[in-house]
Amino acid sequence: MKSVLSFIILCYVAGSYAQTGSEIYIADLKISKAGVSISNSKNITKRIGYDNQPYFHPDQPLLYFSSFNDSSRAEIKSFHYKNNTTTLLTQTHEREYSPTITPDKKFISCIIQRDNGAQDLGKYSLRGGAPIVIIDNMTVGYHVWLTPKKLLLFILGEPNTLRLYDASTQKDSVIQQSIGRALHNIPGQKSVSFVDKRESSWKIKSYDGKIVKTICETLPNREDLAWTPDGKIIMSDGRQLFYLDTHLNSGWKMFFTSELSGISRIAISTNGKKIAYVVSE
Repeated sequence: MKSVLSFIILCYVAGSYAQTGSEIYIADLKISKAGVSISNSKNITKRIGYDNQPYFHPDQPLLYFSSFNDSSRAEIKSFHYKNNTTTLLTQTHEREYSPTITPDKKFISCIIQRDNGAQDLGKYSLRGGAPIVIIDNMTVGYHVWLTPKKLLLFILGEPNTLRLYDASTQKDSVIQQSIGRALHNIPGQKSVSFVDKRESSWKIKSYDGKIVKTICETLPNREDLAWTPDGKIIMSDGRQLFYLDTHLNSGWKMFFTSELSGISRIAISTNGKKIAYVVSE
């Protein structure tokens, strides 16, 4: 079993090194009781290569993302969407993915992928400097902060698992098996959403540190999503964007069709005025 798991992890890491090219678009988002609309979409990366995993700063006009350099090593960049400037935040011998602002807003936590196949969770001070390692005994794929001391983790394995990790005790517990990569804080709640992929119809569920609840079904075979401040979920079928109002649970409604293909990851600013989405090159 150990050799099989090692092979799976090796394949996952090798695939991460060979990520396909992608671009990040940012647009104005309008949310109302009547629905959702976007306008003024623009490409903020405009280069050949991997630019992915957008994440909005909760207070500042900044979008963080992971971007391959000329050596195909992922670094963290930020885009200031008011003055249209991009800044390189990390420049290391490792590979950094999934930038996330920590609850104290002093660090960027991220996945640190190492040449030996390890995938640690670490954090970089927004002032610069060497990373602080948070987790180095598990293969972390994705993460989200539930509280300042507790995280929900996507841990690579057979199957992939959702785990609750307590940074104060350094202990973890398995919450769910066979989950998707999308982990998000739910606005207005002390809960995190994840995608349960155990059945043919995937489901978006919530977890508050104690109880798992079902919210709705995903679009067919899609796992990337984002939350609006008023409780709507945004997903894509690859070409179009849809929303579902979780308060009404009236089903998925299409609100945007793109001329681009391969829409995947989505992020929404805390105030609900901006949306970022990733497309294939």
